[in-house]
Amino acid sequence: MKEPDERRNEGSVAVELHVTLNGSCRGDGTLAHPFGTIQQARDALREIRRMCPEKLRSGATVWVHGGTCHLAQPLIFDEQDSGTPEGPIAYRVPERQEAKLSGGVPVGGWNKITDERILSRLEPQAREKIRQTDLRAAGIEDFGRMESANNWAQSDAGLELFYRGRPMTLARYPNDGYMHIEEVLVEDGHSIHGCKGSKVGKFKYRDEANRPARWVGERDIMLHGYWFWDWADQRIRLAAFDADRREMTLDDTQPHAYGYRAGQWFYAYNLLCELDSPGEWYLERKTGILYFWPPGESHIRDGEAVVSVTRDPVRFNNVSHLIFRGFVIEASRGTAVRIEGGEKVEVIACAIRNIGGYAVWVEGGTGHRVVGCDVYGTGDGGIVLHGGDRRTLKPGRHEAVNNHIHHIGRWNPLYKTGIQLTGVGNRAAHNRIHDVPHVAIGFTGNDHLVEYNEIYRAVQQANDAGMIYTTGAHPEEWTMRGHVIRHNFLHHSKGFRGLGCQGVYLDDMFSSAAIVGNIFWEIPRAILIGGGRDNVVANNIFVGCRKAVHIDARATGWAGSTVPELIRLLDAVPYREEPWASKYPELVNILQDEPALPKGNVIERNIFSNADWDEIEDKARPVVKVGENLVAEDPGFVNPGVPNSGLTDESPAWKMGFQRIPTERIGLIADGIRKTVPPPG
Repeated sequence: MKEPDERRNEGSVAVELHVTLNGSCRGDGTLAHPFGTIQQARDALREIRRMCPEKLRSGATVWVHGGTCHLAQPLIFDEQDSGTPEGPIAYRVPERQEAKLSGGVPVGGWNKITDERILSRLEPQAREKIRQTDLRAAGIEDFGRMESANNWAQSDAGLELFYRGRPMTLARYPNDGYMHIEEVLVEDGHSIHGCKGSKVGKFKYRDEANRPARWVGERDIMLHGYWFWDWADQRIRLAAFDADRREMTLDDTQPHAYGYRAGQWFYAYNLLCELDSPGEWYLERKTGILYFWPPGESHIRDGEAVVSVTRDPVRFNNVSHLIFRGFVIEASRGTAVRIEGGEKVEVIACAIRNIGGYAVWVEGGTGHRVVGCDVYGTGDGGIVLHGGDRRTLKPGRHEAVNNHIHHIGRWNPLYKTGIQLTGVGNRAAHNRIHDVPHVAIGFTGNDHLVEYNEIYRAVQQANDAGMIYTTGAHPEEWTMRGHVIRHNFLHHSKGFRGLGCQGVYLDDMFSSAAIVGNIFWEIPRAILIGGGRDNVVANNIFVGCRKAVHIDARATGWAGSTVPELIRLLDAVPYREEPWASKYPELVNILQDEPALPKGNVIERNIFSNADWDEIEDKARPVVKVGENLVAEDPGFVNPGVPNSGLTDESPAWKMGFQRIPTERIGLIADGIRKTVPPPG
């Protein structure tokens, strides 16, 4: 993999400026007298461009030396901060130095609680451990929200507390696991897919300890629940409860879209009386007092506790040919790095952690890249790449490459993907994604490439979802075509409570994906094609999968009501015109070709080992092409039972034309950007 080209024109000298984040603001940008902020260096380059633009013909490098900058306002770059293909602008941290951009504010002034009214609300063992501080006295007035965002859109977790570089937990009950709905109390005939429930959020709860009896007097109690399906969560305010009758009533101004049903699960949070474990905190929003039980020592040293304040701390608006390399970005609300418009902004070798929303969000523009970054501890997802034009099929050419993404979705666990590709012609490659609550890689649109990724321990808080999944706004259409999913290694994911998940999931009638040369190991259902057309499943290895390949004809049955909408969406794009007609010829006459049937799907040259592969619905079977596959024979793995160890020369798979899968290239790679690859954990 090539490093970004930061070479300058021969015979010319690029501008170099220096910043020390702990330095003096009175410097002139030289190494001896550096600037004290990145904004000063940015403004100095703007002045050079205004006064003597030829000096920037070979570009510029701003060296940002070690230290921490607490951004009270976002760091914003715009069109005037752009470089050129021959002379890019680079903001870089020297190797073996650490430069932190924090959207948080360190908070001190921690004291023991002396107010007996507060102490009486706490568990006895917590009273001597908890400390308090006044955020308003520190000038912090905006505490943000405590609700959810819908689907995969951006959200805001509001103010959060981080201690010694780790996110702390807003006081909740139970500390682990969930309470459950025992019985819905309003019989209104509501049901979805045959599952009965209620549109009214009033129910009996099941909790052996009946902990809500302690909650009298608590304000702004929130419940985070999976109210009807395990793939649709929502945070809703508790309007009223009766602990004697074990009844709860939710705020009816924000009802859950699918309703409520017995057996579903939830937990309560934002309760001072449940601040009963190390690492928990609670903010009394009326007074601005923050209460915290620090893990380990009770003494909180200066700089150890930080609350997030600034939203979207690093922004690029219509910027082109700019490199942002080697930074630590942390403790902010919203999205850490936002890129809108422009061309070829590259976020390289950054550690993006403890963020309230997403790590990087790219909206529009062309050729932006996120390369070699470590992303973890986000409230939402990892990287969103949205670019390209669906009407013209012009690609966005955005890339997420060689990133390590894990432990995301802290605040909103569902549909906040590790990597999201939308639009046309974007790429996710060589990423390692693991320990994520829901989807690892989501995609929707046209012509995306998902290759050489390693994914494991995904879909941990849901079941009807995929490690690689068609998710986004209006994802299920016949027109969203041309995707390639190849040479990925998906393994050891079981779904919530071990009840199952999919490896690659093409949901309701999603069509035209080539799923080629992948390895699926210990996945309950490796591939699910939900009624879509023209998908190719070829040259894959399946080991230890209960169901390897599922194809159904749902558009002829329970999902038939969606067909009129699919027909309407055809006319939203020029599918009978160029370049659509040449690129997707199967679409041109689809309405005359029994569109509800899953025609054009192909299964061939796959290896099935200890895998029940054939889960094709009877109505779909006549229109699915099944070629030669290796089913009953020992495939001859180099390391028996280990599918990514390769095949021996004597493997019977070679006789059916199986092509070697380049396992050595899958996942993270050591290159000029990522110096070493951490072992899987």
